[in-house]
Amino acid sequence: MKTDALKQTSEFSGVPLRKILAQPKTADAIREYLKIMFHDDVPVLCINRSARKKRSMPFKVLYGNNNRFWLQGGDWEYFLYEEDLAKIMEKAAPRTGIWETEIIVKANQQEAKPEKNPQKEKTDLPSDDQGYGIEYEAIAAMSEAERIRQIDAGKERLDGLIVKKTTDPTIVTKTMVDTTRDAACVNHSIIMGAMNLTDSEAKKATQNMVDSTRNMVKSSLQLISQEIFNNAMMNTLVKKSNGTIIHHITQVYLNGIDFLSYYNKLVSTSSAISKMRISFASKYQDFYCSLMPHLRPGNITLERVFYKGMRAIPSDLFFDWAVGFLLHDIGKAAAVEYHEGGAAYNREIVVEHVRLGYNAIMNKTNYPREVGLIAGYHHEYYGDSTGYGYFRAGLEQHKKTNPNAKQDYYISYELEPVMNFQTLAYFPAKVLEIVDIFDSITDANRKYRKPLSLEEALAMMREEFIEKNKRIDPILFDIFVQFQREHLNEPPHAAA
Repeated sequence: MKTDALKQTSEFSGVPLRKILAQPKTADAIREYLKIMFHDDVPVLCINRSARKKRSMPFKVLYGNNNRFWLQGGDWEYFLYEEDLAKIMEKAAPRTGIWETEIIVKANQQEAKPEKNPQKEKTDLPSDDQGYGIEYEAIAAMSEAERIRQIDAGKERLDGLIVKKTTDPTIVTKTMVDTTRDAACVNHSIIMGAMNLTDSEAKKATQNMVDSTRNMVKSSLQLISQEIFNNAMMNTLVKKSNGTIIHHITQVYLNGIDFLSYYNKLVSTSSAISKMRISFASKYQDFYCSLMPHLRPGNITLERVFYKGMRAIPSDLFFDWAVGFLLHDIGKAAAVEYHEGGAAYNREIVVEHVRLGYNAIMNKTNYPREVGLIAGYHHEYYGDSTGYGYFRAGLEQHKKTNPNAKQDYYISYELEPVMNFQTLAYFPAKVLEIVDIFDSITDANRKYRKPLSLEEALAMMREEFIEKNKRIDPILFDIFVQFQREHLNEPPHAAA
């Protein structure tokens, strides 16, 4: 479809663009309309009634200047010609199930003049927030109730697979990618809007989102436990996303909970812990001695590294950590230019996404504290100067009031030993560091860096983050390497 982008008429039969994009009740439908209008150079009729001005502009141009121009209000109104809309709906219908007659009739029943929506204005992000892509734009254009329904609909899709005992990894993996992506977009849009509210107001405003997200994650974890989800296929599906941040969040969440599931199975059903205990002194002890020189080498054992011993993750902690993985970069919008652009390194901008995410989760929602700490601690890197986060700031303050205090353990599964500064690190944050780094150096969608192969990435991480610098945990990394080679490097399974 190609229409003259400069078509002008004195009288026209048009449909308000704002109403068109408000009609579909799924993010998939809105995404499809946006893609067609952008790629097919669809003309938009722009009318300023007060100034008696009218002009036709390509959707691509308007979208490039402001990726939510149809919601901006003011004197300008934006319309599509009915003949163009009919072609768009016909092209989109096989994917959306919505046909042109339905949407034209509904839209023309609405008043064309844009309505001001204070709640919408609060939740809309600045137009330079490009890192989330069209997936995010589609959901941000919804009302808050529609966004919550988007998460609930995702949970229903997951539950449907569980009830039907679906074993086709293509269907399961795509559903998990779609529901994860949508839940991340919804959480970001609602939480950022709640930043303008008082803490108590924000917690009330975000409660439905919290409940729906936690329910969706429970269903997601049930499918992960059935080992139908396929990582290699997930990576292929996510690459089709045009929002670099959102597909990073999707990959890290799904790979992260898959790795935790692998970890649980390994330490529960094999002799992995015994083998690590045997090889600990020769393989790992020097690394941990350098982090805690006040301890005698003979006192540094596997049980000293993992507070109360290395063990499987209890189901309640596993669940909270999964939610934390989903929301770990919820504050990343402020760091888009550094992470996805070519601008010079600005540490303050980079650090800000951790501060914003931590404060947003802890102060503006009723998510468990575990979720907030994962967002705030997942770049600590065992205190290395390249790391950052809230734990080191709290530890510094703790040492000022307790000058003789020392950490005698390295990693804790539980929250309290971390909050009381008995340990150097929080288990899920140390896991997330590894998954996060791996994704950032292997992601083919990053525009400003060449992705590394699996073996190149693992070798680089060992050299730069363990041997040259003490940043990530070597025991967890070795398990991750095993996970990668056994699990992620497999070709997609054939449908059952």
